[in-house]
Amino acid sequence: MTQPGTVAAADTQPGTVLVVDDTPTKRYILARWLRRAGHSVVEASSGEEALRKLAGQQIDLVVLDVRLPDMTGFEVCERIKADPATASIPVVQVSANAITVADRAEGLERGADAYLIEPIEPAEFAATVRAMLRYYRARWRAELMAGRLARLAGVTLSMNEAETFDQVLAVAAEGTADLLGRFCVALALLPEGWTRRYCARPGEQATSHTAGPDVLDRLSRMAPEGAAQAQVFTVEAAGLRALLPGVSAEGPSTGVLCRTRKSRSPIYLGVVTGPPLDADEVNLLRQVGQQLALAVDALRAYTEEHAIALTLQRSLLPTGIPHVPGLQVAMRYQPAVDNVEVGGDFYEVLPIDHRVLVAIGDVEGHSLHAATVMAEIRHAMRATLITQVDLSASLDLLNRMMRRYHPRVTATVCMVLIDPATGEVEVANAGHVPPLLAGPGSAYHSLGNLLLGVMPERYEVDRLKLPPGGTMLLFTDGLVEDRDTPLDDSLEVARRLAETVDDDLEQFADRVLGAFGVREDDVALVVLRREP
Repeated sequence: MTQPGTVAAADTQPGTVLVVDDTPTKRYILARWLRRAGHSVVEASSGEEALRKLAGQQIDLVVLDVRLPDMTGFEVCERIKADPATASIPVVQVSANAITVADRAEGLERGADAYLIEPIEPAEFAATVRAMLRYYRARWRAELMAGRLARLAGVTLSMNEAETFDQVLAVAAEGTADLLGRFCVALALLPEGWTRRYCARPGEQATSHTAGPDVLDRLSRMAPEGAAQAQVFTVEAAGLRALLPGVSAEGPSTGVLCRTRKSRSPIYLGVVTGPPLDADEVNLLRQVGQQLALAVDALRAYTEEHAIALTLQRSLLPTGIPHVPGLQVAMRYQPAVDNVEVGGDFYEVLPIDHRVLVAIGDVEGHSLHAATVMAEIRHAMRATLITQVDLSASLDLLNRMMRRYHPRVTATVCMVLIDPATGEVEVANAGHVPPLLAGPGSAYHSLGNLLLGVMPERYEVDRLKLPPGGTMLLFTDGLVEDRDTPLDDSLEVARRLAETVDDDLEQFADRVLGAFGVREDDVALVVLRREP
């Protein structure tokens, strides 16, 4: 019988049987019958000796006399079944004395798997032993598979939760090594164009290496012909060492090459085999491989979509900061860390004669439609300023546009018009976070009017003066909105940060963003300072 964790033998394979009887003649007869059937035999003459031998070596079945010198066979059986390490070992009790129905019932109730009355026919004894071994092996295989399936579910969940390619490959290598009790190798082609390799031994953390650029292509050529999405094949030890330098494989490896579609690069998941994998183990390897291919493919798709979203978002924003005499400007756009969709946050810095318009806004939602509306607002806002510069009229036209062409969408916009020479500032706000006047005693400007797209509104224009060296901070709500923090508290954090403004506005912008950390929503931020 094979050790747990290795390949299970056929149900008819002989096992190791412990014969417990204080009569040497009976032990000899039973042992002879067992050896004749091909079994290995271990003998014990007392209950304590039997328990010691069970603890010291692998036993597949116990033949146990009821009458022993130190304790009854019933007690020995109870102790065998009470120990988790031996509870699944079948026990066949034999007796020439305890032969009544009550005796047999007691033996079975106290843990025996079979009860034979002497004299025993050799054929009946041999058949009982074979039946018990079949039962034991079937139970062991079922328990082993149940445990492996539970661990497989855990490995699959961990792969799906992984946020990086390194994490998903490490989970796959470590999980497969523990599932099958063998050295494991996981390979995948990353979006950057190089192949990553993770190796793990049972119970150890996976180690990472960069594999050769063509290793997956070479493995694909070794795989059997066919269109199967999961191809299982064997690579000899020398071939594996040539493919993966540094892997100390002494035996052949069984691996699975999986891909979600023909057009996709495959992943490879393999284990170095001692005894060959059985059908159940090959199936487990295939399932982990398929889950790894799905997880890697999902991460590839996420990475590609995120890159496309960022490229599109940045293409809709100003490409640079215009040079404006007398005014320093720093701008930031930070996308949400977990969002692959395009957001509606925007900013604008637009010279108008001797003045500068600084605008910031946010269209509700994350989608291509939100980004499209955001682009329309930017271009429409520019158009409203061509013939006249009237912030109230501009916001009114933007509000009319939103209600006519996008009646189910809302947006916030704050427009600031500043004359760097005089410091005169006009502020018109349509439902946006108020501008923050930075420096000692920093404070938010007034809340302004209703956001765009809701209903007709008269937009007021406030006038103030920005002193030489004065700084103003504008940002979208993604900076200060948190699920677990009241908005007023986050706004107060931003206000306190703005009490001290760095000489370098770029450094100040980075400090503000860094203080709030990773955000769940996009953030647009503009800092402007009137030069002394």
